[in-house]
Amino acid sequence: MTDGNPEFVRSGEMLSRGRSRLLIVDVQDKLLPHIPVAERLIENCGKLMRAAAILNVSTYGTEQYPKGLGETTALLKGLHDDWLEKLRFSSAEVLNWGFAAEATDDRDQVVVAGIESHVCVQQTVLDLIAHGFRVFVPADAIASRNKTDWKFAVRRLSDSGAVVTTTESVLFEWCETAAASEFKEISRLVTGR
Repeated sequence: MTDGNPEFVRSGEMLSRGRSRLLIVDVQDKLLPHIPVAERLIENCGKLMRAAAILNVSTYGTEQYPKGLGETTALLKGLHDDWLEKLRFSSAEVLNWGFAAEATDDRDQVVVAGIESHVCVQQTVLDLIAHGFRVFVPADAIASRNKTDWKFAVRRLSDSGAVVTTTESVLFEWCETAAASEFKEISRLVTGR
């Protein structure tokens, strides 16, 4: 099976696994009981993390004041080794991604997932956009305690330049083609089979 025309250029509006990073924000044990869609959130964050591992997308994770809010839920904790502690609501400060103009890393796309949509996720996304990153937010992989807060966060993020998308869209944009050797693994993540 071939991958089609080798001269075909994909839209710059789509994610590319070679240009992407994944950031999981504050999916912590003491916050989760207050999130009505916690099960779906954990499932979708897990899919993103597993797909990132399969497709060699760099993954990062943060924990907001873990002494008080607990660690990242065990269902995600084991999928990543280095969870960064923070006190500021935005995760951008602790990422150390070389925000200076001389930075040479070409991973300029960031997929941001986690909680809460209107606090830590929103502030992180706005800071990343301000530092020149193209940010993608899967709406089904972020959550808040209150649906109104989630709804207005999604709207504000979109209005501020983030691309609001879904977990499945992220996975298939990273994979790009059914001819990819990883396609079956990605397809299994989506279907659960």
